[in-house]
Amino acid sequence: MNEDLIYEILSVVEEIPAGCVATYGQIARLIGREKNARLVGKALSQAQYYGDYPCHRVVNHAGRLVPGWPEQGQLLQAEGVALKDLCHVDIKLYQWDC
Repeated sequence: MNEDLIYEILSVVEEIPAGCVATYGQIARLIGREKNARLVGKALSQAQYYGDYPCHRVVNHAGRLVPGWPEQGQLLQAEGVALKDLCHVDIKLYQWDC
């Protein structure tokens, strides 16, 4: 994957305020790649190699947390984001209005 694209995605992720979440599709739209939500997910899966970014603030369109990453919910709750259940954020309440 192109490093410039990864950094472009991560620069948007860096802008998500604490206490808010963004969706993969929302980030894709913000970088001008409206149909590439999966590409955003792929880039975020490699984010640890590029620095410290608040990737825990990114969820799917339904507010679902990343499967197999229980720390994501803990990090969001520490920022004041309440979970609807063990694996979902109320996207209507917490989605970043950018």
